[in-house]
Amino acid sequence: MTTSASRANDAAEQLSEETVDALARATARTHPHEALFSQRAANIKQSAVRDVFEISMQPGLVSLAGGNPYLQSLPLERLGQTAAAIIAEHGLEALQYGGGQGTLELRRQICEVMAAEGITDADPENVVVTAGSQSAQDVAAKVFCNPGDVVLIEDPTYVGALNTFEAYQVDVQPVAVDGDGLVPAVLRQRIAELTAAGKTIKLLYTIPNFNNPSGVTLAPSRRQEIVDICREANILVLEDNPYGLLKFDGEMAAPLRAGNAADVLYLGSFSKIFAPGLRIGWALVPAHLKQRFYLASEAVTLCPPSFNQMLVSAYLRDYDWQGQIQTYRELYQSRCTAMLDALAEFMPDGVSWTTPTGGFFVWLTLPEGVDTYPLLYQGIDAGVVFVPGAAFTSADGPSNKLRLAFSAATAENIREGVKRLAPVLKAAIEA
Repeated sequence: MTTSASRANDAAEQLSEETVDALARATARTHPHEALFSQRAANIKQSAVRDVFEISMQPGLVSLAGGNPYLQSLPLERLGQTAAAIIAEHGLEALQYGGGQGTLELRRQICEVMAAEGITDADPENVVVTAGSQSAQDVAAKVFCNPGDVVLIEDPTYVGALNTFEAYQVDVQPVAVDGDGLVPAVLRQRIAELTAAGKTIKLLYTIPNFNNPSGVTLAPSRRQEIVDICREANILVLEDNPYGLLKFDGEMAAPLRAGNAADVLYLGSFSKIFAPGLRIGWALVPAHLKQRFYLASEAVTLCPPSFNQMLVSAYLRDYDWQGQIQTYRELYQSRCTAMLDALAEFMPDGVSWTTPTGGFFVWLTLPEGVDTYPLLYQGIDAGVVFVPGAAFTSADGPSNKLRLAFSAATAENIREGVKRLAPVLKAAIEA
């Protein structure tokens, strides 16, 4: 199935002459082993976002592309001492195989983190430690979806989830959203239409807090209704909440999982609140589904990395991790404000954008008929990098959207990047 996301990924491979040459050479010498690839392998796409990340490292470019946390605010020297102590004092455990579900200490601590997010009834027995929430998405697709089954998604949604679901040959179906997230009436209608067409719907994948890429938050008044609609249709809700603690004012809406233990599979991650390089996330799985999910996860990774888990546990046990989150909130709020101010100052008429209350991203909308993908190259020529909207949708056709990230850029770079981008968008609108 050819989608805008896959075309965006393909186009991203053309961002340098070296890549083009490499593809040409590979095509010219197709190996007989190419015939051994599975049908599923054809659906595994290179991520356009990852490609843009590599481009953004070129000197002189202002990157508003990458949703990276600002690790410079972590106590790195002290963390280095903690890591050394773990190896010196517990090396035989830290460097050895561990349990497939994750250490009990970390699973208990994860329940404390989820309590801060609004889930107060989590049982460590139902927590499965994963290699980031991306791994948990993969396991969920593998465990619940047959080829052709439907996964409902917000439109737009996280490109990594799109790639994961498409790799398992599922039918990814978008559900339109507004400024308050998923619209219950629209969700109900889409379920009715797909069911009438003979489709089997397995999952609703949602990022209710500060959606990646749009920055939109699902209104609290809609949350329980969304779960109720899915329960009635026997659809499991896959709630991905990597940004939940990063609400600027700290006043968080209850997750969909709160009060819905049997109907929501909840995904969390330390990538945004601690360190993405450790690749530690988790799934809080409904008790009646946990064993199959756990076994499928173990079959892929055997066990989460013991040392990384121990370092995360030490951080949660010995450091002021909630104080660090407050630091992040203040930092990201100031950078978000800088971006919104710059957009108001420089953007031409016809461009609108979201106003997030947390997270990492602002989502821009240009007039209908403007395709933002070709503008990526023009932006690079102007010295700024963004991510085109086509990467974040399963729908066919060009996208008049784009994503800007404020988390990893200084206020000065944010303003300069928006200033460089504005003439590019103005020219496209006037063309």
